[in-house]
Amino acid sequence: MKVELIKYTKDPEKIIAAAAKSCYSKLTSEELYNTMSDEQVIKMATHLLSAQHSSPLEHATFTYSISGVSRALTHQLVRHRIASFSQQSMRYVDFKDVKFTLPPSILVNANNPSGKPTAKDVYINACKMLNSVYIYLTEECKIPKEDARYLLPNASQSNITVTMNAAELMHFFNLRCCTRAQWEIRNMANLMLEEAKKVSPVLFSKAGATCDSKGYCTEGSQSCGRKPTLSQILSVYNREMEKDKK
Repeated sequence: MKVELIKYTKDPEKIIAAAAKSCYSKLTSEELYNTMSDEQVIKMATHLLSAQHSSPLEHATFTYSISGVSRALTHQLVRHRIASFSQQSMRYVDFKDVKFTLPPSILVNANNPSGKPTAKDVYINACKMLNSVYIYLTEECKIPKEDARYLLPNASQSNITVTMNAAELMHFFNLRCCTRAQWEIRNMANLMLEEAKKVSPVLFSKAGATCDSKGYCTEGSQSCGRKPTLSQILSVYNREMEKDKK
């Protein structure tokens, strides 16, 4: 897997701060952008994050080039609707040399005391067989790639370009950096966050899983236990309130 931030809004924190401040100023966002000091920008950006005022964050966009990820991952990724996606086509691109993603749970299954084939062996052989059939259909039978692709599994690796605004990225990181997220998309989300922090350290200083960005877990009974759930926090609060009443 490779994740690269190839384009982003210049001075993202400054454009966001200027846009937010223009709502309460006689000056235009252009005038504010050209006159705001670094201290004012940081103060405004920090305020927006703490107040969870996300609409100004939509003025900054980030474009990633992502390669070597499975179709299983991209099927999850495109569910994030406030984003733009351009994915490598299995209709037009020849996938005879396709690579396959190997899940960690299958990778570690290298020994089988029963003497039967391991999960890793079965998985790899199945992928190779499907790839061989794909090649046979396209090269020997002259089947169009758009039809032969039906055989290729979700493990088939693909490339995709992703553009999100900062507000949607925050939401994406809340969900996909969480330990409850599927392992591959979680790894990708963490790499995307690392790239975002390099160019906008203040804006993404608290970004990540909800428990990191908000301080509590929203997964309820499925929480991993790293941070208390919102219901647990409210339960403690209610007990304290009852004590005060007595």
